[in-house]
Amino acid sequence: MMARIEADLEDLTARARIRDAALRQIGEHGFERATIRGIADAAGVSSGLVRHHFGSKQALREACDDYLLKEMRRLGDETRADSTPADVNPVGSALAAFGPYQRYLARALAEGWAAPLFDEMVQVYEEWLAEVDKSRPDPPYASRKARATVATAMSLVVPVLYQHVSRGLGVDLATPEGAHLLALVLLDIHSHPVLTPEMAASLREALEKIHDKTPQPRF
Repeated sequence: MMARIEADLEDLTARARIRDAALRQIGEHGFERATIRGIADAAGVSSGLVRHHFGSKQALREACDDYLLKEMRRLGDETRADSTPADVNPVGSALAAFGPYQRYLARALAEGWAAPLFDEMVQVYEEWLAEVDKSRPDPPYASRKARATVATAMSLVVPVLYQHVSRGLGVDLATPEGAHLLALVLLDIHSHPVLTPEMAASLREALEKIHDKTPQPRF
């Protein structure tokens, strides 16, 4: 019985190694160029063991997506449970959690197979906005789903453009200094809007007039 338990644990460990290797290989080479053999070599296992656990490269990619989906849900739950930083920078925690997977996420988003991952992030953002909207003094210009969708896309720019953002800030985002600076920048952006309510209202009125005058396509 003990031998069987040890074998099961070893099997789970091998599966996790293969999954993590696939996340790295697909992130580096893209899904089409990544190979079962390359993933197996990176995981230190045989190609046969990869097929034993996952069957195909497509199924392996789906397992990678499922894993990241669970990680996103876990991080979202933790963020909602405690929205104020205690001893840990929440921005740094998020970067650390997804740092090893940022290339995979970038590939998934750019190559178009990340719909469930993106939708999960939108859902988390919607739940956060539901709380924020309770104390909002004015009605939103767009639906919560629309705002969450665009905000999610904007938030993904940082991990996808990780190298460029790090270069622009002059510090690697993976370091405590980089995470600290990024957190300060985000706080400043979100706490000091570029437009006053009056400017926003004026621009909205102008947009509505433009929209009303724009000829609608006939089908």
